Amino acid sequence: MVVSILKKRLAGADGSFLLETDVKIARGGITAVAGPSGSGKTTFLRMLSGLTSPDEGLLEVDGEVWFRGEAGKKPQLNLTPQQRGVGVVFQGYALFPHMSVMGNLLYASRNREMAEKLLDLIGLQQLKHVKPPNLSGGQKQRVALARALMQQPGFLLLDEPLSALDEQMRALLQDELMKLNRELGVTILIVTHDSSEMYKLCDRVLVFEKGQIVVDTSPRKLFVERATTQKFAFKGEILEIRAVDAVYVAVIAIGNNLVEVVIDSDEKENMLAGDIVVVGTKAFNPTVRKFGAKDFDFSKL
Repeated sequence: MVVSILKKRLAGADGSFLLETDVKIARGGITAVAGPSGSGKTTFLRMLSGLTSPDEGLLEVDGEVWFRGEAGKKPQLNLTPQQRGVGVVFQGYALFPHMSVMGNLLYASRNREMAEKLLDLIGLQQLKHVKPPNLSGGQKQRVALARALMQQPGFLLLDEPLSALDEQMRALLQDELMKLNRELGVTILIVTHDSSEMYKLCDRVLVFEKGQIVVDTSPRKLFVERATTQKFAFKGEILEIRAVDAVYVAVIAIGNNLVEVVIDSDEKENMLAGDIVVVGTKAFNPTVRKFGAKDFDFSKL
C-alpha cells in the first residue's frame, strides 16, 4: 500500500497553486494519472520517486516511510531515489548519449540476459550498439522504458511512455506492461491523456486539476457509465458553419477527420467557427453541444 499525503507549492501559468495529494494506492494495480498540462501530474510522480522533495507531508510504502516532513523545516526523513528502488520513465528519456542502447540498459543492471530479452521485446535488438543521438524519438522512448524495467522494480512510474510510438508498438508494449503487472505484481502509475490506453491498462484513474485530485474512479465509470444516453461522444472544433437550404451544416474537425453535422437555427446562434464542441448521437440522430467542464477529453489536454 502506498500512502501519499504530500503538499508542494508550484508555479502555474495563472499564478502559484498548491499540489496536494491525500491518496492511498493499493499494491499490484495500474493507476492512470491524468489532467491538464501544468496540473501537477509529473511533479506527483517525481515526489513519489524522490526526484522532487515535497514541502511537507508523509509518503509511506508498505509500512516503510520514504518521506516525512513539516512545512518550513528540513525533512525528518527523505529517502534518495536509489534507496526507493523505483523504475522511472519521464518524457525527457534521460539516456546517456555516449553509451550504446545496450550500455544504457546495462548501466541500470548488469543482467545481460534481461537486457537481451527487453531489446527483443521493444524491437531494437538490431540497434543495440547504436547511441541515443542516432535514434528516433520513439526508439529513445522504448529504450528508456526498457532501462526502467532492467531491475524489475516493484514500483514503476511512467510519464506518457508510449506517446511517441506507432499503434502496433504501443499495443505490444501495453500488453507487456499488463503482463509485467500480472506476473511480477509491479505497481504502475502512468501519466496518459489517451482514454483508450486508460481503459485497456488501468483499474483506476486519478484526474488532477490545479494540484487537486478532482476525480478518483475506475475507467469504466469515467468513460462508459456516465449519466448519458449518448452512444458515443467525440470532441472536435468547428471549422465552418454554412447555410444549406433551410438548415445549417457545421464542418467539424475530430482528430484527423472532418465530419459534417446538421444543426438547427437555435444551435447555430450559440456556436461559431473555432468553438470546441462535443459531437454525439441520441436516438440515432447526431447532436452537437459546446464542450464544458463536465467533459473529459484526455487526448487534447
